[in-house]
Amino acid sequence: MNQLLNKVILITGGASGIGLACAEAYIREGATVFIMDVNAPALGKVLANLGGNHKGIAGDVAKSTDVKAAIDEIQKHYGRLDAIHNNAAIAHPSKPVDETEEDEWDALMNINLKSLFWTTKHGIGLLKASKGCILNTSSMAGDIGQSLHAAYTATKGGINALTKSMALDYAAFGIRVNAISPAGVWTPLLKQWAAEQPDPGSIEKYLNGIHALGYCPEADVVADAAVFLLSDAARFVTGCIMPVSGGAELGYKR
Repeated sequence: MNQLLNKVILITGGASGIGLACAEAYIREGATVFIMDVNAPALGKVLANLGGNHKGIAGDVAKSTDVKAAIDEIQKHYGRLDAIHNNAAIAHPSKPVDETEEDEWDALMNINLKSLFWTTKHGIGLLKASKGCILNTSSMAGDIGQSLHAAYTATKGGINALTKSMALDYAAFGIRVNAISPAGVWTPLLKQWAAEQPDPGSIEKYLNGIHALGYCPEADVVADAAVFLLSDAARFVTGCIMPVSGGAELGYKR
């Protein structure tokens, strides 16, 4: 359908999971993607498979210098940027606040939340020129909470609030800012979280059960929503935290 024809999209954490599914969906819809990921070997394999004019850079989204290097490379190679998808995240550790170590807390805040500060700082000039979009990967946990995952849910709640404020700040420049908010999605991050739970064997049944539609999906369902939010079909949508949750946040379910 080419909903993203000729768009240049930066996606962080795009070498696996939701990020990779989104990158592939963007390409199918006609976009050129630039992937930033801390996992250099995984990134290299992904770029080799994608081919074409799609590029990337190995770097840490928590570091200003690394993010600036990505934006500079995009400017040099493409001369434009139409969207930033802030997707990179970690989910470890699964602990209450008092059991979380300071370095664990700081890593979650820096990678999941402060990274949005850096991509905006360094990328906003190009987005103003293109009247582009920002898309943030949030989580239903940031809205409804989650036991034994305090620091992670705090970062996602922060993303939700930041998305709304950024939507207001940049609307005057024609820049839309939205977020996608999955519940459970089978990704390497979720599998890591599941393995850390007191009874890992029960997690699949639990994750199927929390979704009103009856199953825990793969990342393609999030990618489809992301394509919509970055496309002209969503041209009057901004400040939206879009659930892609299978109804996990709705009502009572027996």
